[in-house]
Amino acid sequence: MAAGHKGLGKGLGSLFGEELTEAQGSVSQVELRQIEPNPVQPRRDFDEETLAQLAESIRENGLISPITVRKTEGGYQIVAGERRWRACRLAGLDKVPVMVVEADDKLAFEMAMIENLQREDLNPLEEAEGYRELMDRFHMTQEEVARKVGKSRPAVANALRLLGLPEPVRELVRTGELSQGHARTLLGLSKEETLIKAAETVLAYGLSVRQTEKLVKRLEQLDQGKEEETVLDEGQIYIDELEHRLAQVTGRKISISQGKGKGRITIEYYGNEDLESLTQVICSMKKQ
Repeated sequence: MAAGHKGLGKGLGSLFGEELTEAQGSVSQVELRQIEPNPVQPRRDFDEETLAQLAESIRENGLISPITVRKTEGGYQIVAGERRWRACRLAGLDKVPVMVVEADDKLAFEMAMIENLQREDLNPLEEAEGYRELMDRFHMTQEEVARKVGKSRPAVANALRLLGLPEPVRELVRTGELSQGHARTLLGLSKEETLIKAAETVLAYGLSVRQTEKLVKRLEQLDQGKEEETVLDEGQIYIDELEHRLAQVTGRKISISQGKGKGRITIEYYGNEDLESLTQVICSMKKQ
C-alpha cells in the first residue's frame, strides 16, 4: 500500500485516494468462520440489546453493508465492521459479504477508528484510548492524529485528558453515567481521592456541569488549605444553580434559603405594577 493516504475524515473511499482496484475493492462472499476480529480494534464495548436488534434485522434483510477485511495467513481479519460481524454470528449466518483491502497494522487501525467515529459507536474512553494507541503504537503527534481522523487538535487533546482520570471515574465515563463535560471538569482536582469523591457527589445530586465547576473550585481550595474552616455543603451548590435558573427565567433576583423539611424563596419585585403581575402568577398556580 502506498504511503500517501488522504485524511480519514470522509469515509473509506478517501483512504485509498478513490482508486480501489478490483481485487482490493470488490465484494465477495466469505465463510463467517474464516473471519476473525482485530485484537487492537478501538471499540471494546458492544451493547447486547442493540446487537440483538441488529442481528434480527440481518435475519430478515441480510447484511446490506459488507464487512471490510484484510487477508491473513489463516483467512481474514476485520478492518471495519466488527459490530456487524458479531450480529451476523448471532443471526446464524454461514457466509457474509466482505470487501477485501490491503492494509498494514497502522492503516487497519486508522480505518477502524474512522468507521467507529463516523457511526458514533465509540464511547469517550474508547475514543481517547484509540487516539493514544495511534500516538504510542505508530508514533503520531496529536496534530497528525487530528488530521487523520478529521478532528481538531483541541478535540483530540480534550479526549486524551480523560485518560488521566482514576479508573473508577473512567468506568463511569465508559458506561455513560458521567458525561465528558463533567469528567473534564473533575480533572481540575489534583488529588485522586478527592476526584473520586467529587464524581460520587455529582451522581448523587445530579449536578450540572456548572454546579460541578463550583464543587471542584471549593474542593480544590479545601485540599490546598485555602479554606480550612469552610464546611463543604454539596446541597448548596444545587440551591445556587436553582437561584441562577429562576433569575434567568423571571428576570428577578431570587434567593432560596433551605431549612429542615422546609425553606423560603424570596423574589425581588419592581413597583406595584410588577407586584400585581407577580401576585396574579402566584394565584394562578395550582396547589400541589
